[in-house]
Amino acid sequence: MRETVILASSSPRRRELLTRVGIPFEVDAPDVDESCDLPAASAVEELSRRKALAAARLHPGRFIVAADTLVAVDGRALGKPHGEEDACRMLRLLAGRTHQVHTGVTVVGPSGEAFTLVDTADVTFGDMSEDEIRGYVASGEPMDKAGSYAIQGGAALWISGMSGCPSGVIGLPLHVVYLLLKKAGYAF
Repeated sequence: MRETVILASSSPRRRELLTRVGIPFEVDAPDVDESCDLPAASAVEELSRRKALAAARLHPGRFIVAADTLVAVDGRALGKPHGEEDACRMLRLLAGRTHQVHTGVTVVGPSGEAFTLVDTADVTFGDMSEDEIRGYVASGEPMDKAGSYAIQGGAALWISGMSGCPSGVIGLPLHVVYLLLKKAGYAF
């Protein structure tokens, strides 16, 4: 049986992805300062590292997996919306365009050594009318998602293309988790 890892995230999507590939885990998402003024790809790298190291301090000698995801359009990071109008604003920015989804993953091994990689995918949205944007936001789905959408949910209606890792767009690129866990000595 595989060793249980600590998932330093309360995201139900990350839990679902790890479950899907059979990696046993416990959730312990320590509270960390998520303020970061770096560009999106660098920010997710830094934030995943902060989360993993905070969890590693609480669980020494264990395998830790942490991640952070940001959507970026025109080089501007879009985090989680601060309300319905903010979600509408973000979706207007994404409609009819291609943007990037950056997910940083950090794994800390039992020795305390940390390994980090950033996965980037390009996602293209088709056009969205104002009524479609408002209807999608009214569904509530966008409210806790980076960039105000879930590719695995209702937003799939407007996703016209993607280049990159689908699980990375959801919030945890499984191929990166696999590579980093192996590098940290995890036995698959």
